[in-house]
Amino acid sequence: MDIEHARFNMIEQQIRTWEVLDSWVLSTLQDFHREDFVPAGYTDLAFADIQIPIGYGQTMMEPRLEARLLQALALTGDESVLEIGTGTGCMTALLARCAKTVTSVDIHGDFLKGAAQRLRKTGVNTVTLDEGDAADDWKPGSTWDAILLTGSVPEIPPAFERALAKNGRLVAVVGQNPIMEAIIIFRDANGALSRQSLFDTHVAPLINTPSKRAFKF
Repeated sequence: MDIEHARFNMIEQQIRTWEVLDSWVLSTLQDFHREDFVPAGYTDLAFADIQIPIGYGQTMMEPRLEARLLQALALTGDESVLEIGTGTGCMTALLARCAKTVTSVDIHGDFLKGAAQRLRKTGVNTVTLDEGDAADDWKPGSTWDAILLTGSVPEIPPAFERALAKNGRLVAVVGQNPIMEAIIIFRDANGALSRQSLFDTHVAPLINTPSKRAFKF
């Protein structure tokens, strides 16, 4: 496989055509070696428009979804970022290229060991990897400039909204099969929250995510 040709086609045929047009995001993806973050045996599919299984019922998001979420966060290089769901470390590495620091949390220690090796190999040193169940919260009282949930949730846990710093944004996929959508939540300089729908998509649920609260009469 001609890796550089495959990377070019991924960007031009998948990512640009899915409304990812931010020049900084496209430049980041052009220089990023996604093939270093796929599981063993999947190198030939590193640039394919598919979700790649990574174990424990979880998957690596397709490239266009990673790109669209990264674009939505609109990172400038000065942010502290919280990522819930490290996986192979692919999205973690992309976030690290666009932010000041990244804290990435995963419930599976095996994922973190692999991600740490990949991040170290590719020279990423602004990431803190933590093991734990962060489906509902992480380090209460802490705040971040940007938060990304890499697994879907039926609704946004309120603790993550509270963890947003002023002028912060949270991006997540919300809903349940068969209807899910990517959304972004903003906290303005006065502390008020607003929410915007971005696009329809589908990702595996975040492990141990709280169930959607039932409506009571």
